[in-house]
Amino acid sequence: MNQFITTQAIVLKTSNLGEYDKRMVMLTSDFGKITVFARGVRRQNSKYLAACSPFSYGELKAFPGREAYSFMDFAVSEYFEELRTDFEGSCMGMYFLEVADYYTRENNDDYEMQKLLYTSLRALSKTCGQDPALDARLVRRVFELRTLMVNGEYPGRDNMEGLSDTAQYTLYHVETSPLKKLFAFSVSDKVLGEMEVLCDGLCKRFMDRRFNSLDMLKS
Repeated sequence: MNQFITTQAIVLKTSNLGEYDKRMVMLTSDFGKITVFARGVRRQNSKYLAACSPFSYGELKAFPGREAYSFMDFAVSEYFEELRTDFEGSCMGMYFLEVADYYTRENNDDYEMQKLLYTSLRALSKTCGQDPALDARLVRRVFELRTLMVNGEYPGRDNMEGLSDTAQYTLYHVETSPLKKLFAFSVSDKVLGEMEVLCDGLCKRFMDRRFNSLDMLKS
């Protein structure tokens, strides 16, 4: 029997199987995106009932199989409860999960993307009443820009025309800041408007997918 793996993981999406089982797609720090089959976790007395749902982050133990992993244990350290209980926060967070799912591949090295996703979800959760200085709209645009950078699709500031000096400096911050300082700033409504126009154009150009969570936000 193969030895089980241990890795930090975020649940991107789930689907129900049979009466009590669940299929999870998880983004891990060591094995990229993986599919995990969890048997019996939907039973009412299962200690993993809440853990095996989108946003959950923690230490996963699973047995590798030929095409997927078999669930063993998931010690959740962060549920992102603020996003689960706030409608707009939940939609925005689900958008982050959808983008991460779009860009990552099964068993690929997506360590940077996983850490970016986790850091961005933490910042987004603070906008749900914890930190009024943080704007969810700005968190979204920083996440989008940094995602394009991580995946080699960001065209660079030299190719951005018509941006104000402040917007250019904002891009410089997003390009160069370590993750722990990535969201430690704010911008004016004018600059945020510039960022929104820029990111909408870049996402339309590079992300060839319609995200259901964005449709819910717009409605």
